[in-house]
Amino acid sequence: MVELEHARRLLDGMGLCTAAELLDAQLERSSHDEHTYIRFLDELLTLKQNERSRRSEETRIRLSRLPHRKELEEFDFSFQPSIDKRQIDELATLAFAAGAENIVLLGPPGVGKTHLAVGIAMKALKSGLTVYYVSLARLIEDLRLSSQQNRLKKR
Repeated sequence: MVELEHARRLLDGMGLCTAAELLDAQLERSSHDEHTYIRFLDELLTLKQNERSRRSEETRIRLSRLPHRKELEEFDFSFQPSIDKRQIDELATLAFAAGAENIVLLGPPGVGKTHLAVGIAMKALKSGLTVYYVSLARLIEDLRLSSQQNRLKKR
């Protein structure tokens, strides 16, 4: 038991708190299933990595300022036949982000612009990208305030 506590403290000291928390359960599971040492270590580190990825995604979602969480798969294209599903599917590949391009969704109220923007943003967040959602009205207000506070770079 002294070795177990020492291992737990070492994991904590290296910033692997989740691994330290999961250590007992993984030891029991690996002992029961007669795993090799390398399999035990692989599963413990995989659990830790999965937890780190989940937390990172949750943080990115929270900081993105999305108005809600909607997936593209939830969008009803039959409700809005004027939207080109193939074009949305292309945007969902996130090639525009890789090319450092922006997308602007224009249209009258109620056609699904926000849902589509949030759905594409959720795909980006899940792929590890950072997203910041802002409406045009909010962007204009932020730019106006920044200009008044002399915080905009002049070229």
